[in-house]
Amino acid sequence: MFKQHRELSMSVQCTIENNEEVGIRPSKTYQSFVAIGGHHELSFIKKDMRNYITREIRNVSELENAKEFGKYFANARSKAACEYFGDVISFDTTYNTNR
Repeated sequence: MFKQHRELSMSVQCTIENNEEVGIRPSKTYQSFVAIGGHHELSFIKKDMRNYITREIRNVSELENAKEFGKYFANARSKAACEYFGDVISFDTTYNTNR
């Protein structure tokens, strides 16, 4: 199980995403894969699966944050307030990078 040989197939990824969406815990999802074929048949370990879930959730939440951010600044009231008060907006691009 060298790291370069481990991978999650598309069907495994879909199953993980579906289970995550309905609230099935990652440990139960992993155990379901083990029950089907056993540990020796899997091409990944539990940590690979958890990393995939973390990456997917993080990507989705980042996209949602960007959409909400765009909605806020597309609002005419927000633009008018910014022009009226002359506020400065700064962004911390390092937020959550070392998490």
